[in-house]
Amino acid sequence: MTAVQGTAVDIPTEDGTADAYLAHPGDGRPRPAVLFYPDAYGLRPYLRSMADRLAAAGYTVLVPNVLYRHGRTPVVDLPEFIDPGVDPTLWERVGPLVRSLTPDRVERDAGAYLRRLADSPMVAAGPVAVTGYCMGARLSLLTAGTYPDRVAAAAGFHGGRLATETPDSPHLVAEHITAELYFGHADHDPSLPEEQIERLENALTAAGVRHRCEVYPGAQHGYTMADTPAYDREADERHWAALLDLLDRTF
Repeated sequence: MTAVQGTAVDIPTEDGTADAYLAHPGDGRPRPAVLFYPDAYGLRPYLRSMADRLAAAGYTVLVPNVLYRHGRTPVVDLPEFIDPGVDPTLWERVGPLVRSLTPDRVERDAGAYLRRLADSPMVAAGPVAVTGYCMGARLSLLTAGTYPDRVAAAAGFHGGRLATETPDSPHLVAEHITAELYFGHADHDPSLPEEQIERLENALTAAGVRHRCEVYPGAQHGYTMADTPAYDREADERHWAALLDLLDRTF
């Protein structure tokens, strides 16, 4: 297995400084870049391990603290195993932070993250890929639509609110996307009901976006996150296969 080097980095943004985790193969050679958007629980040990696994496959991976406006990591104190059923106050603390991440903030921040990758000696020249989880899937879609000249592939897993009826819904950027997209939806996910899945599919098809959207049967919202009770090993391995296949086709 490829040795991986992971380091903490700071990224200047228009609104402050975002702390982040940067992982890359230890041989020091520049590699294709992947911007990795976390779920609502943010940058934490398990997400660093996911970034390391992706880096071991031959990529330079940046995982930003997207909630940096509210503090450095950990923005919210979390147990090693995150179970909202045990701590019902968790979403009272996390929810407002997630809602504060408006589309205009996402777009500004994405520009800063992409500039950081472009400036890194560990990143090969050319476009990047983006992947995101839960709320990060929304950020992945918005980034692909806002920076089509920089994003060659984008993925999202167990994403929520991807195609709402609001005027700032992420699916409305479809007409600007030039990347290839992949989405692995959770089954019976209340944050992404069937009508939103259909609306997203129709928007991507109408815009001529190369894409594949799949529902993972029986998988709950959060199925990739082994530090939560939603984890589903079979669905998680399916996610890894789909993501690496997308990256292989892109780079």
